[in-house]
Amino acid sequence: MNRRADGAARSKRILPRAALYSFLALAALGRPASAQGGSSGDGALFLLLPVGAQTVGMGQATVAERLGSESIWSNPAAIARQEKREAAIHHSETIAARGDVITVLFPYKPVGAFAISANVLDFGNQQITDREGTPIGLVLPRNLLFAGTFGASVGEYLSIGMTYKRLQYRVDCSGQCANVTTFSATSSAVDFGAQLDVPGDSSVRLGAAVRNIGTKLQIQDQEQADPLPTRIEIGLSYRVGIVQRYVSDIDLRVAGDLVATETADDPSARLGADLTYQKTVHLRAGYIANDTDGAKGALGFGLGTGRLLFDIARTFGGLSEDAGKTPAYVSLRFIF
Repeated sequence: MNRRADGAARSKRILPRAALYSFLALAALGRPASAQGGSSGDGALFLLLPVGAQTVGMGQATVAERLGSESIWSNPAAIARQEKREAAIHHSETIAARGDVITVLFPYKPVGAFAISANVLDFGNQQITDREGTPIGLVLPRNLLFAGTFGASVGEYLSIGMTYKRLQYRVDCSGQCANVTTFSATSSAVDFGAQLDVPGDSSVRLGAAVRNIGTKLQIQDQEQADPLPTRIEIGLSYRVGIVQRYVSDIDLRVAGDLVATETADDPSARLGADLTYQKTVHLRAGYIANDTDGAKGALGFGLGTGRLLFDIARTFGGLSEDAGKTPAYVSLRFIF
């Protein structure tokens, strides 16, 4: 903690106060992550933030789920058996920042499926003023991430996948910036994943993923370089067949994940459910243990109308809600 506090003190000298608050907000999001066994020295904590309303609505218990292009952020193997092309945009609003993610997925049957993505986390423009309080410029803190994903099926039951991510943590300035020091820090990471449809029982699917394996993120100097927040996740997805015996229009899937660091310290659990009516309307609910934002519960709603799919979700509890900013996640997907 002393090293991070020292880094914050140095940032305060080179950044306007408002910009510093944005970075401290993201640092605060990392506190629950340490309860997952993570180190307080982890860098690039935004890699732990969830992407997509389907994922959030199910309490992030999605390592064994297949959610289209959204799945690349939880398990890249989930796109391996995708049959149609997809373009998606995911928007989020939390106390830390505004997030926008764009993904395009292309299945290629002889080989597998490919996806490319861009993820922008915007802390908001911070105004620079002179001694008289006149605006003279803007500080622009951002996190940027670009990703490429490949998934392939191996035989009838097994799927594997990998995502390569290039991330950048940066502060830019526009206007009169003589007294503002800008900087950028970059790193690379990979995710690996697998899913197994249990032979003889089509209702059960197992999943496993290792996320954020990569080089340290160096903000100021080598002593300030922090490891990426590597996580190991295993999960199970189960289609509750007994429901359709009584109501043929309803499908219910439940899922559960275990999440831990690479040393398997202090694992945490996630639980989720997705109730679908006529393959069109989705109601989702989830429980999150040790969420990055500190949230505990989640609810989601989805609607599919032909090629256009809309999902919305929110979490309950945590830093965002305590600060009076309702955390909201919206996804729009187009199948073509």
